[in-house]
Amino acid sequence: MTARLPVFPLATVLFPGLVLPLHIFEERYRALVRHLVGLPEGAPREFGVVAIRSGWEVAPAAGRSAVGTGEVTLHEVGCTAELRQVTELADGGFDIVTVGRRRFRVADMDRHSAPYLTAEVRWLPEPTGPDEVAAVLAARVIAVFRQYLGLIRPEAGELTEQLPEDPTVLSHLVAATAALTVADRQRLLAIDDTAARLRAELNLLNREAALLRQVRAVPVPLAELATAPPTPN
Repeated sequence: MTARLPVFPLATVLFPGLVLPLHIFEERYRALVRHLVGLPEGAPREFGVVAIRSGWEVAPAAGRSAVGTGEVTLHEVGCTAELRQVTELADGGFDIVTVGRRRFRVADMDRHSAPYLTAEVRWLPEPTGPDEVAAVLAARVIAVFRQYLGLIRPEAGELTEQLPEDPTVLSHLVAATAALTVADRQRLLAIDDTAARLRAELNLLNREAALLRQVRAVPVPLAELATAPPTPN
């Protein structure tokens, strides 16, 4: 089954069930928000979020060149974002809150028929019913994820107490919460089978935990690296 969706390229990966707040400042995406808000009552207010593979998907300001940004390319698998909250700003932009809903694969991208990208997409299958293998793997992922969070966030006890028991929901939460690269997250999003996704997460979490134990330190945030040291008196 296929559908046509507005598409919002981002430098992040959205997973089903996860909250994604966005600040909308470009006119083409303001038009997208206005389109969604104007849909009839009861119509799904969804757009597709697709991670950027390369390039920079920001339109140049008036009178400025886009030279150096390169042609943007997107990953093939994305997730729809359901519009839940819209706040219109004085400058005409929007602050919105969305929630991930359904995974899809891009079949055809249209860059010309609307101010924003649209795509024909095919919905990806989601598991239904109990899965004993996934349930066993989920218990192992929870144990390793708690150890991993303890290494990077000593105060993460409250979060670990709220981990979902549903294997599919858990797999999406871990993929979105762990400090993974966009490429790692994208690979996890593209996996259709919950057990396979959990198995891949076990490997990633064990790898990251081993690195953290080896260096005995959490990597310094880039923002701190960019801050000049204090000048001595």
